[in-house]
Amino acid sequence: MAQTPPGHGHTENLGAGKAIAVLTSGGDAQGMTPPVRAVVRVGIYTGAKVYFAPPGYQGLVDGGDNIKEATWESVSMMLQLGGTVIGSPPCQDFRTREGRLKAARNLVKRGITNLCVIGGDGSLTGADTFRAEWSSLLAELVKVGGTPPEEAKKSSYLNIVGMVGSTPPDFCGTDMTIGTDSALHRIMEIVDAITTTAQSHQRTFVLEVMGRHCPYLALITALACGADWVFIPESPPEDDWEDHLCRRLTETRVGGSRSPPIIVAEGAIDKHGKAITSAPPKNLVVKRLGYDTRVTILGHVQRGGTPSAFDRILGSRMGVEAVMALLEGTPDTPACVVSLSGNQAVRLPLMECVQVTKDVTTAMNEGRFDDALKLRGRSFQNNWNVYKLLAHIRPPSTKSGYTLAVLNVGAPAAGMNAAVRSTVRIGLIHGHRMLAVHDGFEGLAYGKLEEISWERVGSWTGLGGSKLGTKRTLPKKYFEEISATISNFGIHGLIIIGPPEAFTGSLELMEGRAKYEELCIPLCIIPATVSNNVPGSDFSIGADTALNTITTTCDRIKQSAAGTKRRVFIIETMGGFCGYLATMAGLAAGADAAYIYEEHFNIHDLQVNVEHLTEKMKTTAPPGLVLRNERCNENYTTDFIYNLYSEEGKGIFDCRKNVLGHMQQGGTPTPFDRNFGTKMGAKAVAWITGKIKECSRHGRIFANTADSACLLGMRKRSLVFQPITDLKEQTDFEHRIPKEQWWLKLRPILKILAKYNIELDTSEKAHLEHVTRKRISLESNI
Repeated sequence: MAQTPPGHGHTENLGAGKAIAVLTSGGDAQGMTPPVRAVVRVGIYTGAKVYFAPPGYQGLVDGGDNIKEATWESVSMMLQLGGTVIGSPPCQDFRTREGRLKAARNLVKRGITNLCVIGGDGSLTGADTFRAEWSSLLAELVKVGGTPPEEAKKSSYLNIVGMVGSTPPDFCGTDMTIGTDSALHRIMEIVDAITTTAQSHQRTFVLEVMGRHCPYLALITALACGADWVFIPESPPEDDWEDHLCRRLTETRVGGSRSPPIIVAEGAIDKHGKAITSAPPKNLVVKRLGYDTRVTILGHVQRGGTPSAFDRILGSRMGVEAVMALLEGTPDTPACVVSLSGNQAVRLPLMECVQVTKDVTTAMNEGRFDDALKLRGRSFQNNWNVYKLLAHIRPPSTKSGYTLAVLNVGAPAAGMNAAVRSTVRIGLIHGHRMLAVHDGFEGLAYGKLEEISWERVGSWTGLGGSKLGTKRTLPKKYFEEISATISNFGIHGLIIIGPPEAFTGSLELMEGRAKYEELCIPLCIIPATVSNNVPGSDFSIGADTALNTITTTCDRIKQSAAGTKRRVFIIETMGGFCGYLATMAGLAAGADAAYIYEEHFNIHDLQVNVEHLTEKMKTTAPPGLVLRNERCNENYTTDFIYNLYSEEGKGIFDCRKNVLGHMQQGGTPTPFDRNFGTKMGAKAVAWITGKIKECSRHGRIFANTADSACLLGMRKRSLVFQPITDLKEQTDFEHRIPKEQWWLKLRPILKILAKYNIELDTSEKAHLEHVTRKRISLESNI
């Protein structure tokens, strides 16, 4: 693993002479441990002293041995642990000024002027109060003689940085909080299991989902499992909801589809403020429809278990950002929260977020439900609008006269079926005739198409692989046959879901337009590949599922060495020439090195890595983990690296190797991939519908401009349509990867957390932003 050249900021000495305390407080959440690990290790890396304060604020109040200095080894083997290893009970003492005075005395004693708090809105509000009182607390300590004036002078101000750890993302201003993705994993595991038994017994299930004041978990669960109905506090059902619900369930059962569960968010109410729990829907279905109905209340199972890969990476990234924010802080810097907006790290004023969160509660209490929805943020609104389209609207009797075809291309990826389901149903809602193409471009050439109905795709959201079938064949040699198929079936637009073959194949179709007029129809590409190597998008459908598979496997492999002699595991991941999976799995599983094609390495780099790991294994017992992307180097193969480490580690550690192979392409899609695929399909249909109308002349479609063939991708904070011809310059066609990839900037974090002395690139550090409170207009095309 090559050493990263120095970046900006000389971060290795940024924390010299400073001290940081990290604590977790309030309700626990999976994923709280990774940010603790990151704060400790990055803090030590910068030269700062780092302290634990278990359990929570009580540790600050009690002082003594409760505030202990952390070491590098004290946070080893923690990434896979759920909850928080340093405790997070509520602290009544800290709510009083007397308690905060004790906490201040204990911090000043140790020279701690930087506090990192991981918790919910109550914990973070308490931290801000502590900071606001800091000067007066110091003055009181000096006055009563508890603290020498010179000690107080050295601790003249307190920096506060928060990270939101909460299974429901109930803290406004943040797209995702630490623990949310893991909670969705737990919920979807249960929903999938319940769905199979519901189908066997022809039962209806009502699931009540936790979430306190935020229905995000219930909403995403409904999207991810294709629920016919979800009750959330921000959108109370109409007074005749009972009739609508019974009609919906009857339609689903008559249509032959298995009945998805009814989802009830904790805190759901009707328009008159009356609580809706799991009981009313269950009693209604039994009494009016006579269906055998069961209730499952998920409860605290949602907060338990191993954190997902996303939460581990999120926590690690936020931990690094928190340390940087603390050490760069000044007396004038407001207390902030570090979080993620889209794919970007952001710093937000803590009390602005708290205020908007309170505004949501106020709006709910006053019955201003639309305002509450808007205050939840654009991401929540978009999820709700997509859900309403898929669940509350049915195809119109009046047809549009347009025909859309959807096909999967290349290798299968979990989440493809969710994208197809969304594409088909949104297309039908627009009044289009929807065709499913089997076996990719080859199937399009040979006429393997069928009209696909609403009911046919009903249960596809949670299915892995590709129900339509995929092939890597490109269309160039089939232009004549594909043109004939388009003409014979009257196709007006193509939605192509797949890896770089979808992108390359679409470019070929555009080239064919010069000779074949039938190819002059709008094209939309949705990226779907485990390798995450499609140009024009930071994420691809299927990559999250593969990443979680690798991370879980690495956890099990490392656990197999627990209690045995020192051992290093060499693990080969998929990805072609793209190192995304190896890098991100390295971050999520705590790898010591990750070899990828994008970061060239030589025998000297391998020697440095082997020596580094050898020194580590001499002093500590945790297993070593080395990841290798399958095509990172044609000569330094997995066998070569295994043999090298085995030889150089003789007498210190032994080695094992694992090639994970195609297990990375299998399995049921994660909640992220289901939700991502669903939203991408909805957005693609909305765009292509508008483009067909734009290109329609005298009853014919003629699309030959660059913007009539676009790729829908996530870029930083938003989904954008990009002409595929514009992406050609951004693509390394030989190696099937984008020329620039955002995740490469995370590799220094991987190395620093593995104890390499390199420079952390802070050229793209997050800056303080303000929380937007204005009314956000809904996306016009959804």
